[in-house]
Amino acid sequence: MMVDQQAGASNADGLDAAAHDDGHMDLSDHDSFTGGIPHRTFERLRAEDPVHWTPEHDGGRGFWSVTGHADIMTANGNNAVFSSGQGIRIEDQSHAEYMARRTFQETDPPEHRQTRRFLNPVFSRPAIARYEELVRSLAADIVEQAFARDEFDAVDALAKQLPMMMLGRILGVPDADLPFLVEKGDALIGNSDPDFTDTIIDKADTDAYRFMPFRSPAGAELYDYAQAVMDGHKEVDPEGILARVLGANSEQGVMEARDFKNFFCLLVAAGNDTTRYSIAMALYQLTRDPALLQQMQAGAVWNTVSDEFIRLASPTMYFRRTATEDTELGGKAIAKGDKVILWFVSGNRDQRVFEDPHGVNLARDPNPHLAFGQGGVHLCLGMWLARMEVRVLLEEIAGRISGIEALGAPTWTRSNFICGVKSLPVRIRR
Repeated sequence: MMVDQQAGASNADGLDAAAHDDGHMDLSDHDSFTGGIPHRTFERLRAEDPVHWTPEHDGGRGFWSVTGHADIMTANGNNAVFSSGQGIRIEDQSHAEYMARRTFQETDPPEHRQTRRFLNPVFSRPAIARYEELVRSLAADIVEQAFARDEFDAVDALAKQLPMMMLGRILGVPDADLPFLVEKGDALIGNSDPDFTDTIIDKADTDAYRFMPFRSPAGAELYDYAQAVMDGHKEVDPEGILARVLGANSEQGVMEARDFKNFFCLLVAAGNDTTRYSIAMALYQLTRDPALLQQMQAGAVWNTVSDEFIRLASPTMYFRRTATEDTELGGKAIAKGDKVILWFVSGNRDQRVFEDPHGVNLARDPNPHLAFGQGGVHLCLGMWLARMEVRVLLEEIAGRISGIEALGAPTWTRSNFICGVKSLPVRIRR
């Protein structure tokens, strides 16, 4: 993350970090991320203590912060020792809560493999490539509507729109339902941000929702929607993923009813927010460096553009693993049952892997970023769609303007799990 120059947070050493970041931020505290990602803190940890014991500010039992690219790859590639089977977020859960809320993301092989095997063909590169004409048509309409004005919020008018519309096509739900679904998805995945929910996870009593995804009342509303789909009271496209899963359930038992509801919540939340924040990062960087738009307009970098902006955004900042046995990582003794947090957002700025890690290199190739969970069994199903959405929307934008400038500093999500630009007022030049 690089904070707007108008906010005065640029450093002579080239590391643009959140203005509040003194290099010693509490990574367990959502407030440490309200001004942007604390990259100074991550940089210090990578240099001084790349597998760092981190106390939890709310009295939790603490966790290991893994911040270096190599150590993240090691742990992510060893699911037998570093398991997803006790949750993928820092929050501790009882076994009953875990079983009620888990998705296939929170399982290990061989259990994970059954659902993955069914879903892989739907999200494969060839399958997603067939959406490009639709994605381009939607993107063109979105850009034309946004550019009817010279000044607007780039996140609301551009970054938010395409992932939302494609979410509807993938799920097979009516367009009219998308604003509701996105609002509830925001409340789930943004459960620590008062702009997204009134039931803030670390400020409210959420015990009544402990069996709901993200301990959020929005989970109950999404459960109701999923139940209506299951009962046939909500019509969905027979070619959409929801209808396909329900059809497979009746024949193969791919998911039980509770699993289907949790899967639905996962798609609604992760299928929209993460791509939105990648696009938002791209737009933010375009306001900071006019040369980026010129490079895109020259046309030589389109094959690498998406991955560079996704690397910089790293919207899912971490996934948790839990040690299944006493082990060692980065020279530290990890005890059985310890929480191990893989900070992808830090590994994606590791100077040992990325030259000029805080800079924007649209032609960066290779680009071994970790934003899709590379190196592990939980590689992001939606990565090909995300790459396409980022690229196509930027192509449509670059073909219509001569410049874009920020009219103010961005706002950032209050979350140490999903972080990104929430709002960015801009002016375009034609």
